[in-house]
Amino acid sequence: MNAQAPRPAKRVVDSVVKPLMLSHGTLECRDLAASRRFYEEFLGLDCVRHNEPAMLVRKGGYWCIVCVGLGKTPEGTQLLNHWGLDVASVEEVDAAHAKALELKDVYGIRTVTKPGDQHGVYSFYIQDLDGNWWEIQKVPDGQVDAVYARGDVVPM
Repeated sequence: MNAQAPRPAKRVVDSVVKPLMLSHGTLECRDLAASRRFYEEFLGLDCVRHNEPAMLVRKGGYWCIVCVGLGKTPEGTQLLNHWGLDVASVEEVDAAHAKALELKDVYGIRTVTKPGDQHGVYSFYIQDLDGNWWEIQKVPDGQVDAVYARGDVVPM
């Protein structure tokens, strides 16, 4: 009989801020029109221009990204500071990778990494025309919920 480690108790923290949900994040771009074309045509995201210097970008829910047009080239980010897009299968990851290589010049994609297994998912990264990184990934079904249900496995 295998002895399983006791299941950690869910952390209960009385926070200062009582958020209803995580609502948005922010990224920078040089040219809203060019970035929007990439987001809609290549990444399949939904965009809406909600005010003069910015647009909202989302897919599949309330949570969104506020894309702020700077009118100049942003400094960009590091690969570990990226946005993740989940697809339905490993085959879709591979197909997106092939299209990223094929359409690199059309959308101004700067970098395309090789797909592979990493951190429990199959994925690859692309760096867009503004220096922002995107991860296209297939997450095993139920993985994220299972991680939260399991709780902390590494002490702080």
